[in-house]
Amino acid sequence: MCDYSLHAVATRPAEVGETIVTTTFRGTSTRGFASEADLSVAVCLLPGTELAFADNVRYDNRWIWTRTVNSRVGKFGKIDPHIPDRHHDAIEFPDGKSVLVTQLVEGQRATVLQLPVTQPVSERNREIIADSRPTVTRLPIG
Repeated sequence: MCDYSLHAVATRPAEVGETIVTTTFRGTSTRGFASEADLSVAVCLLPGTELAFADNVRYDNRWIWTRTVNSRVGKFGKIDPHIPDRHHDAIEFPDGKSVLVTQLVEGQRATVLQLPVTQPVSERNREIIADSRPTVTRLPIG
């Protein structure tokens, strides 16, 4: 959820429709997402959260040169969770490429488009779904 190595930074969950910004959090060398209104609070995303960036996404490996992903949409997720002591939070793009959140260039803005479903379908919703299925009438042959 918030793999930013931010034990001493305030966090909160993302909200649909809000604009978040990539930033390096004070007192850390870790990049992540923060609220546009308060850059000191890390905004945590659930795997499957869909984002729309204002521009094509830029990232680096802490070098001088940056690279650009030819995409403005992505889905938040985890990569290599079996490898301990490293960052796992990443953005996956439609072409299958993933970039670690900590490698995203600072100052990029993204809108939270959709959060993943985290609650099971209730019994009432199951009834609604069942009632909305089309009925098939079988006609006699001959």
